[in-house]
Amino acid sequence: MDLGLKGLRAAVTGGTKGIGRSTADILADEGCHVAICARNKDEVAETVRALTSKGVTAYGEAIDVADKAALDAFIAASAKKLGGIDIVVANVSALAVQDEAASWQKAFEIDMMHTVNAVAAALPYLEKSKHGSVVAVSSVSGREVDFTGHAYGAFKAALIHYTQTMAYKHAKNIRFNAVSPGNTYFEGGVWQMIEKNLPDLFKTAMSLNPTGRMAKPEEIARGIVFLASPASSFTTGTNLVIDGALTKGVQL
Repeated sequence: MDLGLKGLRAAVTGGTKGIGRSTADILADEGCHVAICARNKDEVAETVRALTSKGVTAYGEAIDVADKAALDAFIAASAKKLGGIDIVVANVSALAVQDEAASWQKAFEIDMMHTVNAVAAALPYLEKSKHGSVVAVSSVSGREVDFTGHAYGAFKAALIHYTQTMAYKHAKNIRFNAVSPGNTYFEGGVWQMIEKNLPDLFKTAMSLNPTGRMAKPEEIARGIVFLASPASSFTTGTNLVIDGALTKGVQL
């Protein structure tokens, strides 16, 4: 299937590892020009080199997405370098799973407001695009109560509500969707850290996965890229759950 991504321009936050990196890689493989941001300067540079080697234009900045001014500047610079923005993938999470006040603040500033701010900064460019599309990375923790912290689940649920609201508001020219991954394992990721440092928790989490394993980042990224692409042109306001049947609740 031709996803219609060749020549389009995407900005991906948290684009150097895990789901974000896989998303950037697949977009580039499809001929999409890609801008990415993350905290680590060296990892950003390595990712930009890898994306450029695929024959597309790539751009990256090392920023803290909780810094609105830095995020605004990244979006503006990305649009300048790529010649516009057609797609935004908001992927960064604070992974604030502790049950404490600081987790609520981090989840609000990073999971929620980085998405809101990235979209607000990109809207002038998305409105000019024939294929404007936003995908927010939520979580199955936004669908049902699990062992993660209250703040994490609450703001992941808020992201789903936000994308559906924006989908309705911008239905004529920009699509908004969410993707809710289940447990996703990758090198340097949170589940590898838990496996090494909290083996009992990791064992518990694994036991909840009926497939007997966690997702690979590219398995989530393929869903993100499809929703972001023109091939999914009439899909807006949806929440795509990619969890290997982890959640038990029926999504109506």
